[in-house]
Amino acid sequence: MDTTNFAGELVGTFILILLGGGVNANTSLTKTYGNNSGWIVTTTGWGFAVAMAIFVAQKFGSEGAHLNPAVTLALAVHSGQYTDLLPFISAQFIGAILGATAVWLMYLPHWKATTDQGTKLGVFSTGPAIPSTLANVVSEIIGTFVLIIGVMAIYAEASSGLKPFFVGILVWSIGLSLGGTTGYAINPARDLGPRIAHAILPIAGKGGNNWPYAWIPVVGPCIGAVLAAFTLLLFKIY
Repeated sequence: MDTTNFAGELVGTFILILLGGGVNANTSLTKTYGNNSGWIVTTTGWGFAVAMAIFVAQKFGSEGAHLNPAVTLALAVHSGQYTDLLPFISAQFIGAILGATAVWLMYLPHWKATTDQGTKLGVFSTGPAIPSTLANVVSEIIGTFVLIIGVMAIYAEASSGLKPFFVGILVWSIGLSLGGTTGYAINPARDLGPRIAHAILPIAGKGGNNWPYAWIPVVGPCIGAVLAAFTLLLFKIY
């Protein structure tokens, strides 16, 4: 992987988390103008964040604009080429941590104004609506499976200029239809990177990081990605 791809993945993921974590903060932290604006705003914000992040990643040199270790893993399994796996994922995690740090800075006075520790953690990382290990893993598997299949279909069929918008719509759709169980991480870097940032940043009044749950939005998406890759291979698609 050359430096332009690394820069593209890093900066693109930074934008993804800044805008995605930003809508989480705006809808949930105390005394923001978007406080309590709800799930529609959250899912819309994440969909737009994905679209804009893809444009930025491509501009900075990553033509594929994965922005997600699950996407990188699926493409590696599908192609049989694993050379870029570690560099792409490293760039994505660095970008995610930096993006989460920028969200913290953007909403700096609101952390102290927000008393609920779970709300603060929810700006950075996902959690289950109903804790159930098997059900939560399955939710992340299914959501990521749909993501990978959808992304591959979009990149095979859509014109190049519209691909980022369609991927954003796909993520928006996943959030609206499948996101109510675990908050649809569907991206290990999106969840674990900001969770690490939450752990190390001096966030006013923060609580724990829910590490016992943290493996689910990592392992679930990876399983979903591999299943999607094998499904594409099985049907000889793409």
